[in-house]
Amino acid sequence: MRSRSNSGVKLDNYARIVHQTILRHQDPVTGLLPASGDQPDAWVRDNVYSILSVWALSLAYRKNADRDEDKAKAYELEQSVVKLMRGVLQCIMRQLDKVEKFKYTKSTMDCLHAKYNTRTCATVVGDDQWGHLQVDATSLFLLFLAQMTASGLHIVYTQDEVDVVQNLMFYIEAAYKVADYGMWERGDKTNQGIPELNASSIGMAKAALEALDELNLFGAGGGPGSVVHALADDIQHCQSILNSMLPRASMSKEVDAGVLSIISYPAFAVEDISIVNITKEKIISKLQGRYGCCRFLRDGHKTPKEDPNRLYYESAELKLFENIECEWPLFWTYLILDGVFTNSPEQVQEYKDALEGILIKQKDGICLLPELYSVPPDRVDEEYVNPHSVERVPLGKLPLKWGQSLYVLGSLLAEGFLAPGEIDPLNRRFSTIPKPDVVVQVSILAENEEIQELLMKNGIEVETIADIHPIHVQPARVLSHIYARLGRNQRLGLTGRPYRRIGCLGTSKFYVIRNTIFAFTPQFIDHQQFYLALDNQMIVDMLRTDLSYLSSRWRMTGRPTVTFPISQTMLTEDHSDLDPAVLATLKKLQDGYYGGARIQTGKLSEFLTTSCFAKLSFLDASKHAGGMGQQQDEDDDDDYGCFCNQYTCPMSFLDDYFGFKAAATKTKEMVSLMHKAKELHLHNAHLYLPNKLFRSPQPSLHLTLTDSSVVVTTECNLPRDASGDIDYTSLVQLLRDTHSLPDQADILYILFKDKGMEWDTRLHGKGSTVRSLLTDLYVKAGDLKHWGLIRMISGILRKKVEELDWACSDLLAHQKHLTVGLPPEPREKTITAPIPPDKLAMLIDEASENNITIAILTQEIMVYLAMNMRTQPSLFSEMYRLRIGLIIQVMATELAQSLNCSGEEATESLMSLSPSELKILLHHILSGKEFGVQKSVRSVDAGASPAISIHEVGNVGATKSERAGISKLKSDMRMVLCGLCVCVCVCVSQRYRLPSIESLDVPVSTPITKDTRHGQWLRRRRLDGALNRVPIGFYQKVWKILQKCHGLSIEGFVLPSSTTREMTLDEIKFAVHVETVLNRVPQPEYRQLLVEAILVLTMLADVDIDSVGSIIHVEKIVHIANDMFYHDQKDLGAEEQILERDPSTGVCRLLYDSAPSGRFGSMTYLTRAVAVYVQDFLPCGSCALQ
Repeated sequence: MRSRSNSGVKLDNYARIVHQTILRHQDPVTGLLPASGDQPDAWVRDNVYSILSVWALSLAYRKNADRDEDKAKAYELEQSVVKLMRGVLQCIMRQLDKVEKFKYTKSTMDCLHAKYNTRTCATVVGDDQWGHLQVDATSLFLLFLAQMTASGLHIVYTQDEVDVVQNLMFYIEAAYKVADYGMWERGDKTNQGIPELNASSIGMAKAALEALDELNLFGAGGGPGSVVHALADDIQHCQSILNSMLPRASMSKEVDAGVLSIISYPAFAVEDISIVNITKEKIISKLQGRYGCCRFLRDGHKTPKEDPNRLYYESAELKLFENIECEWPLFWTYLILDGVFTNSPEQVQEYKDALEGILIKQKDGICLLPELYSVPPDRVDEEYVNPHSVERVPLGKLPLKWGQSLYVLGSLLAEGFLAPGEIDPLNRRFSTIPKPDVVVQVSILAENEEIQELLMKNGIEVETIADIHPIHVQPARVLSHIYARLGRNQRLGLTGRPYRRIGCLGTSKFYVIRNTIFAFTPQFIDHQQFYLALDNQMIVDMLRTDLSYLSSRWRMTGRPTVTFPISQTMLTEDHSDLDPAVLATLKKLQDGYYGGARIQTGKLSEFLTTSCFAKLSFLDASKHAGGMGQQQDEDDDDDYGCFCNQYTCPMSFLDDYFGFKAAATKTKEMVSLMHKAKELHLHNAHLYLPNKLFRSPQPSLHLTLTDSSVVVTTECNLPRDASGDIDYTSLVQLLRDTHSLPDQADILYILFKDKGMEWDTRLHGKGSTVRSLLTDLYVKAGDLKHWGLIRMISGILRKKVEELDWACSDLLAHQKHLTVGLPPEPREKTITAPIPPDKLAMLIDEASENNITIAILTQEIMVYLAMNMRTQPSLFSEMYRLRIGLIIQVMATELAQSLNCSGEEATESLMSLSPSELKILLHHILSGKEFGVQKSVRSVDAGASPAISIHEVGNVGATKSERAGISKLKSDMRMVLCGLCVCVCVCVSQRYRLPSIESLDVPVSTPITKDTRHGQWLRRRRLDGALNRVPIGFYQKVWKILQKCHGLSIEGFVLPSSTTREMTLDEIKFAVHVETVLNRVPQPEYRQLLVEAILVLTMLADVDIDSVGSIIHVEKIVHIANDMFYHDQKDLGAEEQILERDPSTGVCRLLYDSAPSGRFGSMTYLTRAVAVYVQDFLPCGSCALQ
């Protein structure tokens, strides 16, 4: 008999440890592991982590086997792993109804359970009796399902199980916007059952999606039908949200040791090494103690101060847990693994030595890792005074299987029994390695030969649709419909992927479907129910954004390929040439650099060898051929026939409808699409389907577009009958005779309000309903780019931006709350969690009080905010609540001041801006830069959109010479020059106005005077107040001052000092809470002055005094400063007219318009006011606030 090698003996020792601590507890029927003797249930997360050591040991035996017995032992260990993983899969398969519901509802009541019966795989507690929604647990299972399959284990046996895994990927793919209970099952750290967005869940979901994408679940022996797919856009959404959250773990946890699992092994979800290092350093510095790391700050779990008889905490009692949080050795096992993967032997040795000092050694020589170490009840006060000084005692599970398993895994790696690549066969550990520069390939296509000739005339050689055969081009929404079939399984009640938009990463690949190659146009060209894509400048802006996004986010093999079609709508009005904005963009694309991205233009066929390809084998007829799947294939055939079967036909039918936009052109196909939408529970399916499919064939208005400079009527008196009521028959006749689009819109609006949308005007016989005439007018207004009219009709028709819910979810995922409607509450509605599109649209209408102007602009602004968040998240720093109603009001105010016009005219001008101009105006407001708005000097057609240019001006802030008053001569000269300029007023006809198109409530501001700098600081405060913009570090300073008083009162609303007992210094939740109180102030400029007062007040936090009083009334400080300012100005001889007070607040308008610094600056007076207010509390003889 051969003697055992040294390595074999060591492995046998690890096998003994694993058997005693883990395998001997494995259920022989289900393969699941109970949490402990006291907790017989099987938690998904604990089970997966616990089996890792068994898997690692099997790999080590197989690698180091020097006897047949070792190979047999390796096989036995592998089967134990398979048994557990299949046991978890069985638990999930018994809850597939929840998987199906959750894909659509994202409700905590419809999610998979977090724990199951170890013996039966059944559920153990009710849906509402546990924090079940833990996306990270499901994601962890999927991640290791992928890693173990890649290592050679066979866990998934049947095609049905493949479909289950595919649907689980849909279950987690929207993790970036799902608030769950997180790793610790309690959600918000107040432990009151409030779910929140958790970085650990998002990171684990991203890792699982990346690991499973294009993986064959049957291993080397599988065919194309067992390959699962993830969408790259969902993965990148998770990535961007992660980057915006870290090092914070959630809204309520400024730091959480659980994040170690996503910045290092096993997820490796973060690609930016600097974020990884910052997060790790923050965890070690804030959470590490002598026995491990705390889970998070003020964690009361198993501390002596926790009341075990209560399920939830009182918010204010969290302060009791500070400095006595239990320390978990578990996190040192993560740091050992991190040291292994980062090739840092010093780190590995440091934490191995630390662990060996706290492991509990049994009589049989096996060392056990306890769950946690707690402060003894009789030494709590000592620990409060000197944190980390008291000897702690082990509590909880012994061992914690999860931690024991990771400890064994780390030891096997550290001692060289395994290489990192063997437990990470999918190479996730390389995620932080810099990626090579991406070259984005752009193929420009012409809709027809006429456009091709126009492009040739401008030196741009392109192909037409007919030229690219056999490649087929389709719109992005078709890809959404195709993916909706992925994972569908009628026997299991699974409908596949919910219909959702496909982003630019998904549309920038070639797809092979049934041996046919497809390319897809970007989503932004595919807008058919909203007007953004009618603006060519907007299209090129979105193209620039997408190209930049692709160059920075592309991670797939091969280059991204963007198919950019040029259609009739991208020509000038006379169709004689390309729109200048489009032409300029095409020229820049050919230069090879655009939007910060390296570009290569060419034909689609030239890019086939260098592009990224995806083969969608789930659409192959052979996937379910024969057997049990045959019925499913037959049932579905009609549903997706128009998406697949027709694609192999010649593409000539596309010429009938824009070439790119026709997913279907026949009634049968339309019905098929609608049938599919109903099966997918897709509400408002018409929003996603071609416009012309649903366009009524009745005659249109057949407008004769007369010279629009001729105003039809100056005052249109409504026709009346004998009784004095409106004569609707005559009104319809007037509609027929009127050639002015605005007048037609006014008449149709009256008919809509009085008769309803479905009233038949019989203008061209039966079927000429108000809705159909409005739709026809919408198209005409779109052709003429009459933006005010387009928006107004969109509002009447209740059109919705296709991306509205996506934009809302994206902003929320970046930890920004939204409000819609104008302040104050309850009119201003707050959105703190994603809601379905229909409910979101209803909420906007309700908050807008059915004001069409505000409702339609709110949708548009929300989309632009999301675009800016995606490209320039830095614009939103220190802003946690975006108040869209106030932003719209500020926009109107800016126009009113810049154009020197009334609120009604400003509202009209705002509505008449093109989408791209509105987006530019919003960007200027967000950026904090000074900008000007001017009317164009060209003539403006009556009733048409006024031409307005928005441009950046000078430096921010008044110069010294202006403050000294020596710029008067320059100012006078400027006024003379301005008088010579041609200034065109907005042409507003005196016809009856639409009752619901109200002017926005534009605040009364200081009259515009000769000095163009006058009003600048008032304007800046108004902007900052509307945007909730505060100085960096403001909320942390507020937290500190609250510890020295009983609270801050702001216009009657108190921010109590007890808030600091619940929330920590860097918590986002605290910042949002402070913002909520400040937002009670409806006037943005007054709100900003209060912020300045608080900022001065926070200087007291650094003064060596214990208290500055009870409740500090901030508005009193502002009024003291205002009185000081008023008296100083009076003493200097200022006239009463200049010192006019705001009637709503009593503050001098001139104080609003004062620069912060200088002798008469607002901060000077506020500092003096604070000194007066808190004088009694300052140390004697001090001059702390001079």
